[in-house]
Amino acid sequence: MHHKTLDSFPENFLWGSASAAYQVEGAWDADGKGESVWDKFVKIPGKTFKGTTGEVAVDHYNRYKEDVQLMAEQGLKAYRFSISWPRVIPDGNGEVNEKGLKFYENLVDELIANNIEPVITLYHWDLPQALQDEYLGWEGRQIIDDFTRYCEVIFERFKGKVKYWVTLNEQNVFISHGYLAASHPPNVKDPKRMLQANHHANLANAKAIKLFHEMNMEGMIGPSFAYGPTYAFDAHPKNQLAAENREAINANLWMDIYVYGRYPRVAWKYFKDNGIAPQVEEGDMELLKEGKPDFLGLNYYQTATVKDNPLDGVGAGKPNYTGEKGTTEESGMEGLYKEVNNPHVDYTNWDWAIDPQGLRTAMRRMTSRYDLPILITENGLGEYDSLEEDGRIHDDYRIDYIREHIKAIQEAITDGVEVIGYCTWSYTDLLSWLNGYQKRYGFVYVDRDELDEKELKRYKKDSYFWYKKVIETNGEELFDYEVE
Repeated sequence: MHHKTLDSFPENFLWGSASAAYQVEGAWDADGKGESVWDKFVKIPGKTFKGTTGEVAVDHYNRYKEDVQLMAEQGLKAYRFSISWPRVIPDGNGEVNEKGLKFYENLVDELIANNIEPVITLYHWDLPQALQDEYLGWEGRQIIDDFTRYCEVIFERFKGKVKYWVTLNEQNVFISHGYLAASHPPNVKDPKRMLQANHHANLANAKAIKLFHEMNMEGMIGPSFAYGPTYAFDAHPKNQLAAENREAINANLWMDIYVYGRYPRVAWKYFKDNGIAPQVEEGDMELLKEGKPDFLGLNYYQTATVKDNPLDGVGAGKPNYTGEKGTTEESGMEGLYKEVNNPHVDYTNWDWAIDPQGLRTAMRRMTSRYDLPILITENGLGEYDSLEEDGRIHDDYRIDYIREHIKAIQEAITDGVEVIGYCTWSYTDLLSWLNGYQKRYGFVYVDRDELDEKELKRYKKDSYFWYKKVIETNGEELFDYEVE
């Protein structure tokens, strides 16, 4: 769809940025915080790049005022961050740790004092290890009630202060990586266990949203989904069907549950035929329908291009976690699809497709299928950055990346998509889960690497000043900026 002119961004558009507790806070055992599954997982040899952990991360726990001041100077309208469940309830279902809860209250108050809208993510992967030990975490139905109780604690503390809430961040990622690839906790490769854990996560998400509405919380709540739209490699009918297969298994499986409270028929039939469908108990489907979100959070990084894949075809391949371009192994699902390179897009050093139009495609598909507002909760470029002798970081490649994605958002708005805001990933550099500290995403450079924490000094990148100009002009000025 081509337009003669583009609609302006809404006046109240949330120009924001984002982070996650484990990736930025550090202070992994400070002030009564309990152990998370990530605190334990990263100690397994070979699981992370150069054995990196989040024990210190970028020390946001002790430097949050400095980081919020940087946000205020940039003019940031919203900051999305996650609350660490084991920091608030160390064992997951016992006593509340007031010191941990107070940290988040201080952070929220600091944001509000600087006219920055706090956007709270209730779960960004750092499950209390105690619950993993007690009943296998997401595999145990008890987690539904334990998660709801944790959410109630947070809702009660921040009612009237926080208007935008994300329940589960990238359920499709933490479930599939944790239970299919063994690249996240709990380090399992079992599709049946994966789908059972996923079903419980769906129920926990629905029950938390239902509680939010029952408590008459001011604002909006919804899950955040990592959606990479699928393209067929070409017009060959089998490749078109492969694209349909990937959408059904990797997108509709989650978002249909969130919005409609039902599993898509194609995916469910595939699970039943292969003996891996989850056990559904009485009342489950009713609860799923009662937890309809107010918006859908969209984490967008790339698209996937696929071809037909026979029953004896390509299975899961090893991703690129090293930053050595071109090292991603061929991957797919036997009998469904296999992923191939798209000759029409460029790729990052981590082999992620750079495709701004894919963001527009994602929002169009979500709007057509679900008709809910969209909050873009993550979008950004992970790349190598260099700190110059004068303290500058010239990241024009990041500016180009974000600019083109902002253009795609404006085009989608002109198409008729309702967009609440745009949170880049990430605000400061941070621990990139399995990739260490070399894969940088932030507007703010943090001077540390995998082997040396240094002084963790913050430096403003060129993209910091560019995004400041974007915010000042509400997206009207995407080219000129001045470095202070």
